[in-house]
Amino acid sequence: MTINRRQMAALAVGAGLVGAEGAVAQEAVFAYGVAAGDPAADSLLIWTHAAGVAAGPVTVRWQVASDRTFRRIVAKGTATALPARDNTLKVEVEGLKPGRTYYYRFLAGKSVSPVGQARTLPVGKTDDLVLISCCCAMYQGGYFNAYEAIAKLPRVDAVIHLGDYIYEVAGETPNDYGQPTGVQLNRLPQPRHTCVTLDDYRKRFAQTRSDPQLQAAHARAAWICCWDDHDLANDDWKDGAQAQNPATDGSWTVRKQAAVQAFYEWSPIRDPGRGQSFFAINRSFDFGDLASFTMLETRLTARDALLTYGRDLPLLASGEPDVAAFQKKLQNPDRRMIGPAQEAWLKRVLQASVESGKPWQILGSGVVLAQVSNPDLKAQMSAKAWEALNAFITGYYKGALADVQARSAYDLPFDLGSWDGYPAARAGLYAMIKSAQARAVVLSGDSHLAWVNDLHDHAGTRVGVEFGATAITSGGWGDSLPPGTPLGEAFSKRNPEVAFMDVFKKGFVRLSLTRTEARGELMDVSTVLDRSFESGVIKGFVVTHEGEGVSAPIPV
Repeated sequence: MTINRRQMAALAVGAGLVGAEGAVAQEAVFAYGVAAGDPAADSLLIWTHAAGVAAGPVTVRWQVASDRTFRRIVAKGTATALPARDNTLKVEVEGLKPGRTYYYRFLAGKSVSPVGQARTLPVGKTDDLVLISCCCAMYQGGYFNAYEAIAKLPRVDAVIHLGDYIYEVAGETPNDYGQPTGVQLNRLPQPRHTCVTLDDYRKRFAQTRSDPQLQAAHARAAWICCWDDHDLANDDWKDGAQAQNPATDGSWTVRKQAAVQAFYEWSPIRDPGRGQSFFAINRSFDFGDLASFTMLETRLTARDALLTYGRDLPLLASGEPDVAAFQKKLQNPDRRMIGPAQEAWLKRVLQASVESGKPWQILGSGVVLAQVSNPDLKAQMSAKAWEALNAFITGYYKGALADVQARSAYDLPFDLGSWDGYPAARAGLYAMIKSAQARAVVLSGDSHLAWVNDLHDHAGTRVGVEFGATAITSGGWGDSLPPGTPLGEAFSKRNPEVAFMDVFKKGFVRLSLTRTEARGELMDVSTVLDRSFESGVIKGFVVTHEGEGVSAPIPV
C-alpha cells in the first residue's frame, strides 16, 4: 500500500510522533548542556539546544522537579527547537514557589539532557544572599577553570555574567591576541576568522557552549547575562565599533543585529517583549527584602563613540599634549553611556528598592565605574628594575606601557572605554544613587583586572563601592609582565578610589550579603593552562551601612 505525505502526517499525529509545532519527535543530542536564567519569584527560564539525527525542528519534553531524582515533578511540557533559532529553545516555567531550588531537564525519545538546578527569587524576609559575577571568557585564551570553580562552590544563588561571553576575534597570525595560548592548548576559535555574520556568531557561541566546564557552571545556578563589546565587536557603541570596517565587515546595523540575535538564541535570557527595543536588556531583580540587582546595558542603546588618545588628544606647538582641549571633549555633557530612557527607568528602580526597605542596591555594569588615572609605574620601581621590565616586555603591551607611563604625568583616564570616558554620564548616575539614598554596590567587568574601588563624586562624597571581576581566561597586563611587577600598587598610589587592584589573576567575584554587611571576595584560579588547578580568595573586603550610603571597603 502506498501512503502519501498527508496520510503519513496524519498517522504521525495519531501516534504522538509530531509535536504541536509540527516537529517530528526523535532522539536528540543535547551537546551544549542546559541553562537557566532571569529568575523570578514564581518562574525560571530554562534553555537547551536540541539537534536531531536529521536537520529540522526537534520537539522535546521538559521537566522541572523539586528533587534531583525527578520523583516530585512540579511542572512539565513540550517545546520545539527550531532551525530558525539555531535549534536552541527556551521555556519560561511559571507557577513555581519563591526562594526554592528546582531541578530541570529535557528529554527526546530515550535521550536525556544533563540536569540543571536553579533557585527562584525569595520573597519577604531574606537573611543572606550569594552572587557570583564574572566576565571575559576567550575560548582560545585558556581552560575555563574559573567556571568549574564556580560550579563547585558550596552556595551560589545566581551568577551575574557581565559580558564578553564570547570573543568575536580570531587571530590570523600566530602572535595575534589569544593565538599563542590557543595553539598551545589546541583551543583555536571556530570559525577561523572574526565573526561578522549570523552564522559566524552562532558557530562561536556553539563552540564556547561545548565546553564542559562552562556547562557545569550553567547547570549550577540561574544566570543573569548581559553583553559587552566582544559579544559583537571590540570597543563598540550604538552606531559602530573600533573593530568595524565597512569595506570588509559590511553594515554595522546588519552585523549588530546578527550578533544580538545569536546572543538571544544561545543565552538563558528573556527575549525583548512587544514594544521593547531589541537592544534594551537592562532589567532588575528583587532578592526578597535584602537587595535589588539592576543590570545596566552600556553598549548598544545609547553609548556615544569612544574617544581615543591617538585621534582626540592634540599636541601643542611644544610637542606636549593639549590636555585642556582633550578635557573639553571628554567633559562634554551630551556624551551618553546609558541614555535618557534607561536613566529614567534606573531612577525608578533605585527609588523603589530603597523605599521598600532593602538595605542593598546592587548594580551590574559591563565596564569599570571608578575614576582611574594612568599610574606612574616607573616611580614604584628602581632604575634597574624599570630597565629590566622594558627589556622583558614585548608586543602590544610594550607600546601600551610606554603610553601609560607618558600619560601618568597628566590628569588623563587610564581607560577611555570605561565610565571614565563618559564623566558627565557617570555624574548623572551618581546623582541618581545619591537622590535615592541608595547603598550602592557595583559589580563590573571588561578590564581583565581585579578591582576594589571606593566610589566618590567630584564633590568627594562617597556614592558606593565597586568590585571589578578579572577575566575568566582573557589575556591582559598580567600575562605580559614579569611576576612581582608592582602595577597594582602603582594604580592604588595614583588613584584615591582604588583600594586594591590585581593584574595577574584570572577568576571572578563572590559577593555575600547579609542585612548589615556586603562582603566582596576576589576569587582566582591558579592557572588557565592546565586542567589541574586550585581556587581561592585573592583578597576580601567588607562594606557596611554608613548613614544613607556605604562605608569604605575594609580589608578582611
